[in-house]
Amino acid sequence: MNAMRGMSPYAQGASAYARVGVESGVLSASPHQLIVLLFDGAQAAIRTAAIHMQGGNAAAKGKAISKALDIVNNGLLAALDHERGGEIAANLANLYEYIARRLVTANLRNDAQALEEAERLLAEIGGAWKEIGGNLPAANDAARPDS
Repeated sequence: MNAMRGMSPYAQGASAYARVGVESGVLSASPHQLIVLLFDGAQAAIRTAAIHMQGGNAAAKGKAISKALDIVNNGLLAALDHERGGEIAANLANLYEYIARRLVTANLRNDAQALEEAERLLAEIGGAWKEIGGNLPAANDAARPDS
């Protein structure tokens, strides 16, 4: 709650409401939806980093890029099932590692192009992941509360 000090009561309430919404969404999400949330979170962190990079706020830029790196490395990369995923999982692992390197480069060199490339790659993979989810009727049915 220390982060809320200095915030107006309205801002504190909005922040708490947003946190509850995110936590509720995560708790009720299917495994596929969780991966979609990871892609969305990484892209949001990268967009935040780009704004801070343009504004010259190095600390906030670094924090946002660190968040994106955490999601890529400890979320997306860690979620890969190499046994069942075979070559696809290996290719995704290589791509996630490349994205992580581009994020580090963006942070160290204030490289907006590296940041844009990381976001574009995540958008492409995340978009494909979202399309796959639309074609999973069993997974969608299992995610419904009435099933």
